Amino acid sequence: MSDAPAATNLPVKRLRIAVLNRLFKPTGGGAERYSIALVEQLAGRHDIHVFAQQIEHDFPGVSYHKVFTPFSRPRWINQIWFALATWWKTRRGFDVVHSHENTWHGQVQTVHVLPIQYNLFRGRTGLAWALRCLKVLTSPRLLVYIGLERLRYRLTPGKCIVVTAPGLRATMVQTFPATASALAVVTPGVTDVPGPCSEQEKRAARQQLGLPEAGQCILFVGNDYRKKGLPTLLQALSQLPLGRFLAVVGNAAQIAEFRPQVQQLGLADRVFFLGALNDISIAYRAADCLAHPTLEDTFGMVVLEAMAHGLPVVVSGAEYCGVADFLSHGDNAYVLNDPRDASLLLSALLAVLPPSQGSSGLATSAQIFASAHLWSEQARQQEKIYLRAVAESMRS
Repeated sequence: MSDAPAATNLPVKRLRIAVLNRLFKPTGGGAERYSIALVEQLAGRHDIHVFAQQIEHDFPGVSYHKVFTPFSRPRWINQIWFALATWWKTRRGFDVVHSHENTWHGQVQTVHVLPIQYNLFRGRTGLAWALRCLKVLTSPRLLVYIGLERLRYRLTPGKCIVVTAPGLRATMVQTFPATASALAVVTPGVTDVPGPCSEQEKRAARQQLGLPEAGQCILFVGNDYRKKGLPTLLQALSQLPLGRFLAVVGNAAQIAEFRPQVQQLGLADRVFFLGALNDISIAYRAADCLAHPTLEDTFGMVVLEAMAHGLPVVVSGAEYCGVADFLSHGDNAYVLNDPRDASLLLSALLAVLPPSQGSSGLATSAQIFASAHLWSEQARQQEKIYLRAVAESMRS
């Protein structure tokens, strides 16, 4: 699941690498866990220095540098501050600067989300395009974000722009055509493939999370509940037989927004909001399947993680979720053509929840799929990109 440039005739040495992330903690989201996983994989081979405003991570061989945060709001001003502060701290003394943020510096830039410019202007022509331009020109926030983004994707010697899925690569080429030659795909991975847990382990996980020990647990993971499709999932759950309940993992600040829908649908005793978890593996052990009816995910790392734990998954199609590009409907996952359609989601959940005939075969195929996409291999691809960036910088 990678197409990093070949690493022929590259120097083999221990590199001093700066990694830029405003949030470096496992509860931050998929982008943060992606960054953390690569750091952990490469820390034994290179000198890794993490620059972040919030750090909740401790790993042998990693040096942490907390970036002073004079103000966290408004976010666009903090983004400028973080870019300036990390530029100053990493302008010399590093072989590679790897940014996961909207910054102008860094030979390696990893893109986790759709470009801001693409989101603002896609599908707009004529008057609609002109009005959107006016909106941008009168918004300091949007001007800053677009300005940083254009500086970020400006090509310089040795620069590589890493995207996390083929679909995101196509969007980058469409939005910033000049980046085509600098793009590489390094998708998320999994550390290992533990497979399904025993019934005893499942009960223990549910007890620890405060979930019912009996019944079938549908797992939902996401920090943006609405974008990840929770409203549709709640509608589908209301039509499932009793004994099926939902565990929601993610940003606890959004729980209050969805309590009314839960109450209205009569699901108060079947929906359990768990908030953010430092170790999400316990949620996978407690679950019987993962539902990920997302409306926008460049990859969807939680899908791959759930498959590694032997869970059957229901996921949105490739138009909405990048990992679906690699999946086969009915073989290793159930893929939704329209994640907004609660009836389709209901049918898929009935198909994957045990004791349906296809659930065990789906889970086995899911493990096989996950075992082909380990972080150890993705880290090797990332390392090639580092070495290539160093070699090209030395030649320039």
